[in-house]
Amino acid sequence: MTRRAAASPVIVAAAGAAGGLTLYALGHTLWYGLEERGIALAFGILIAVGELARWGGRGAPGAVAREPAPLGAAGALAYALLGESGGAPTHHGVLQIIAVVAAATLAGAVPHVALGRGPSLDHLIRRILTVSFAAVCFQPLYNSGELQELVGLGPWYALWLVAVLVFTALCDAVLSAVLTRARTHWPYGPLLRDELRALVGIGSAVGATGAVMSLAVAVAGLWALPVFSAPLLLTQLAFRRYAAVRTTYRQTITSLARATEIAGYTPSGHARRVAALSCAVGRDLGLSEADLTVLEYAALMHDIGQLSLVDPIPAGATALLPPADQRRIALLGGAVVRQTGVPSDVAVVVERQADPYRDQPLTARIVRTANAYDELSRSAGPSGMLTALERLRLGTAHDYHPEVVESLSRVVGRGV
Repeated sequence: MTRRAAASPVIVAAAGAAGGLTLYALGHTLWYGLEERGIALAFGILIAVGELARWGGRGAPGAVAREPAPLGAAGALAYALLGESGGAPTHHGVLQIIAVVAAATLAGAVPHVALGRGPSLDHLIRRILTVSFAAVCFQPLYNSGELQELVGLGPWYALWLVAVLVFTALCDAVLSAVLTRARTHWPYGPLLRDELRALVGIGSAVGATGAVMSLAVAVAGLWALPVFSAPLLLTQLAFRRYAAVRTTYRQTITSLARATEIAGYTPSGHARRVAALSCAVGRDLGLSEADLTVLEYAALMHDIGQLSLVDPIPAGATALLPPADQRRIALLGGAVVRQTGVPSDVAVVVERQADPYRDQPLTARIVRTANAYDELSRSAGPSGMLTALERLRLGTAHDYHPEVVESLSRVVGRGV
């Protein structure tokens, strides 16, 4: 279990900026009233519905959550980039946009909060700050008439919207990586890389839908909202089905990994602890999301080869066995994994976890080190953590990679 720590100054500053901006925008809007109330209500309902339909899939331990409410995000961006409705110019400004988006997001999140699965603080911060950025880039120029003088209302206008969306998406990726880095202390570079890769998928769909919505409403009016939001809503439902399948797949692997515990070959919870440690070390060393998934599955199934043994190893402690026995169990485990339909990359990690570390891929080095740490710390009593780390450091000449051991030390020091 992760030890709770004081809130990072970065998160406090971001939350303060988003919260202060929201309160000021709400106060300003309540004081001066809403411009184009029908339009504000329509977009508010769309954003709230998007939040009501939010989803979340479970990935590797500690995995970064992607956009859980793409319809709500697209609606918020469309409202921020709206200049006309049915051919008539709109007059809502940046503060009204922030107020409507914040109020609708919170309203749509109420049922989820009541069920104990409301949006995270990072999600709310990103929604407010990124929509504010898009609105500031578009609304002042449009309302002053300068945008029309610069690009007109033809193709260049659409390109301007796309440019604003691209910069907004980049800002959101940077902000997400910064917040995750502040919360978890994972390396910033890999976090930003994963966020940028995610823009190609759901991020591009959200941005494109937001741009199309704003352009369609400008021509056809509010009737365009349900027409252009339906495809993204259907896509969101498809993603929910896909996430459910992935979750079931992961649960199946977890159940299969528990076979060694049920049969008495390994202690209860060993596979789960090794998987959690392995994923934390993988994050610390900057592995991608795809590699983390392979790492988690391999860590869960790393002891599956012990089922072939006639006599169980005492406490399932393979780290204390001779290298030849470790290698035999690893090869048997890899053969079992290949018969389960799990990706072959997982079987490779299971097979090579007992190789000398200089010959191993990084994922196998991590699994081997995390497994040894859990076994050594469990058998060493109250001083298990320090004793296990000391023995791992002594084994860096041949058995354990020094960089992985030091990463494990940092992870354990943070309370994982």
